[in-house]
Amino acid sequence: MSALEVVKKHLGKPYEDLEFLLQCLKEVLIENGETELANAIPWINEGTSSLKKIDEKHMQLYSIVFQLLNMVEVNGAVQARRKKENDFGLASVKGLWGERLKDLKNQGYTQEQIAELLPQVMVEPVLTAHPTEAKRSTVLEHHRTLYLLLVQRENTMYTGIEQRSINAQIKLILDTLWRTGEIFVEKPDVASERRNAVHYLTNVFPEVLPILDQRFQQAWGEVGFDKDLIRNIGSRPRVSFGNWVGGDRDGHPLVTHEVTEETLSVLRLNAFVLIRRSLFNLVKKLSVSCDIEDAPAALQARIAELQKELGEDGDQAIARNVGEAFRQFVNLCLAKLPVDVKREHAVELQEGEGKYRMATELKADLELLQSTLVEYGATRLAYSYVNDAIRVLDTFGFHLARLDIRQNSAFHDKAISQILNAASLDGDSFLTWSEEKRVAFMNNELLSNRPFTHPSTQLPNEANAVISVYRVVAEHVKNYGTAGIGAFIISMTRSVSDLIAVYLLAREAGLMEQTPEGLVCKLPVVPLFETIEDLEISPQVMQSFLDHPITRRSLEYQKRQSGDKKLTQMVMVGYSDSNKDGGILASQWALHHAETSLYEVGEHRGIAINFFHGKGGTISRGAGPTQWFIQALPHGGVNGNFRLTEQGETIEQKYANKMNASYNMELLLAGSVGNTVKDNLGKKAKHELEGVISWMASESRNFYVNLLEDPKFIKFYGEATPIDAIESSRIGSRPARRTGRRTLADLRAIPWVFSWSQARFNMTSWYGVGYTLEKLSKERPEDFAKLKELIKTDPLIRYVFTNVDTSLEATDETIMKDYAAMVSDKDVKDSILTMLLEELTRTRKMMDSLLKESFAERRSNHYYSSFIRAEALNPLHKTQISLLKKWRKMKADEKANPEDVEAVLFQLLTSINAIASALRATG
Repeated sequence: MSALEVVKKHLGKPYEDLEFLLQCLKEVLIENGETELANAIPWINEGTSSLKKIDEKHMQLYSIVFQLLNMVEVNGAVQARRKKENDFGLASVKGLWGERLKDLKNQGYTQEQIAELLPQVMVEPVLTAHPTEAKRSTVLEHHRTLYLLLVQRENTMYTGIEQRSINAQIKLILDTLWRTGEIFVEKPDVASERRNAVHYLTNVFPEVLPILDQRFQQAWGEVGFDKDLIRNIGSRPRVSFGNWVGGDRDGHPLVTHEVTEETLSVLRLNAFVLIRRSLFNLVKKLSVSCDIEDAPAALQARIAELQKELGEDGDQAIARNVGEAFRQFVNLCLAKLPVDVKREHAVELQEGEGKYRMATELKADLELLQSTLVEYGATRLAYSYVNDAIRVLDTFGFHLARLDIRQNSAFHDKAISQILNAASLDGDSFLTWSEEKRVAFMNNELLSNRPFTHPSTQLPNEANAVISVYRVVAEHVKNYGTAGIGAFIISMTRSVSDLIAVYLLAREAGLMEQTPEGLVCKLPVVPLFETIEDLEISPQVMQSFLDHPITRRSLEYQKRQSGDKKLTQMVMVGYSDSNKDGGILASQWALHHAETSLYEVGEHRGIAINFFHGKGGTISRGAGPTQWFIQALPHGGVNGNFRLTEQGETIEQKYANKMNASYNMELLLAGSVGNTVKDNLGKKAKHELEGVISWMASESRNFYVNLLEDPKFIKFYGEATPIDAIESSRIGSRPARRTGRRTLADLRAIPWVFSWSQARFNMTSWYGVGYTLEKLSKERPEDFAKLKELIKTDPLIRYVFTNVDTSLEATDETIMKDYAAMVSDKDVKDSILTMLLEELTRTRKMMDSLLKESFAERRSNHYYSSFIRAEALNPLHKTQISLLKKWRKMKADEKANPEDVEAVLFQLLTSINAIASALRATG
């Protein structure tokens, strides 16, 4: 029985869809004269697992095949959730509104208690452009079209003729995909990455919002709660979006101040594109017969006011839809948007007198529309149609997504040094000063708002880069307020001076404001604690920072500006570098412990710490099932505000399709509400096994670090993985290394994880786990027994070890050995490979002991998905190894033709793309 037949037997429908798509692809290839390739399609042809020849075309074929597999599995999961909810109710699916609200009710929380906290909850995914999306945006567009056609095939309303038409369209898209290059021939620029982010923000997420609201209302009612409590949009949890594309400049020289300025403009324009669409939709729906003179007095007055403000544009707006006052009012709102419209499209910003400048102005008009509709008796329309428009405005504002400005602390140090030199001070010595001397100097300087330099002063590289972008931000804030800016985020924050330094730099650009109490910063300054050492000292750093008078004044100022009810300080925590430092157990505990301590630091000062989770797309970089991740956070880990990065291929996997996007957004919202209610109203308690987990983290970290510090390790890593090819890839605009130095410390966590996963080692997400569990079972058997007992009920333990379990399933000893065979020094190869294989065997043995059942029994869907992928992956890995050897040999040959070297690299990158598609992960 073939692998496909086995999986169809166990899991059914999705793999029947796969077979259909593969047969369509086969027909397309045969029609194109590619019979040999058609017969090489895995799972529907015999003998493909032992293919002798795999060239560039084969690898492109395999990449498409794996993408089709991913697509049918996503669709299968969507359909399975639908069926489950239909059969057993909304509470039957883990992590969604139905289950979360039912759980809260069962724990004794009342509808009034929950409703009071709902408006305090904000979920904010932040789209980033880290180099982890191996597929071009053109290819992603074709995937979206194909997915919609696949869904249409599910619909029984279509006749046989219509189904044949759908099948023909599927073949057309498959033909197009086949003819479209799979990988980036040139590195994408920031503008193309920004276009991809804007696509999601304008075309996907707006469609998801009404689905989220409808499902929330249904679940609220199904659990027996009063729907009047959540009738207004302002009574519900909030959603917004963040963006790093065009603002994140940590080790990214291409993100200049011009790029940031253009990004802010593009985001603002597209916000109005979205709002126009929303208001036009409102115009279509509000077909209420009502002359202006018969409308409520407040609406009449505002219509007259707007018509006068807008002059001729106002007259034209009123001239449309005569006898339908509510429509005429929305027409006036449309005319007041600050955009130039040509051929029914908003083409550029056109700020000016009579136009909206702030989103709060339009919000006031929409709320007036809603209240007057209610007064007129059209309550259902008011709380449906107008709610939808208000939700769009609340979510996207006039800025679409909040742009963060991120830079490295060391870069800031150089900038300050150069600014001091430009001011005829001793900037060079600043770099050598102690922490105490730096803080004292900065504190003294910040007693006044006097900058070091004049705006016309020519500054050196780092100083010019920082101050130029700060001036762009200052100009934007002056014109439009702070709503469109997220925060200044400082990577590698290691001391309080790293944070106070931003005040000094902000002063230089006019972003500090003199108040009667003293200087305040207009925008939030946010630390990013990334390494394990930085996470460990983060409470002390934040104590000093929150006690700084400028910080306290700034938080008060920002609270007044935002209208928040409490002082809030965002803290970003990094999942990637901490894992790279010490392995998965040490990283997870360092994060958990730091968040607990940071929450307490804020609590003692009356400041809410809002965590920003810097997660990646792989287990080693913080990924894992969303509902379990949120539940595993410590007390205060959500605290009403859940912000997280969505990186690279994760964005496509979660949000490319509307129903899957709404599912993933609902997990974030429902989980955040669940945690917020329990943290605010429940009892705070330390983790039951805090001492045991801390001990395990320390033991596993020591074992992991011993491997990394082995003198033979770097050579093994460099030759046994495709790290050198990945560093030459074109899958993102950002360099793979922060400063360009060829050291493990300088290598970004993304290519680090990517390279290990391509070679199927995945050691970043299990190395040290087996050793630690074995030691625990021998030296502390009672603690091991307790761990075993809690693994099914404790959120943190279950989350961490389920992720390890998943990673082990994707690890393959045979393929590991094949890659290790490329290591030129036999002693290096044997030494490091033996350490890896011994720990892998030990980890598998201890995980089986901990989890009891086999992986196939515990997680059948995942098991059979891996099972079918394995058959088609083997020839790809063999080809990649062969290409790596050839490419490395050619690179070392001074006589090699550069074009020939580039041609082999292109084939190699195609293999990387195909394997990434198969594994559903890059870095």
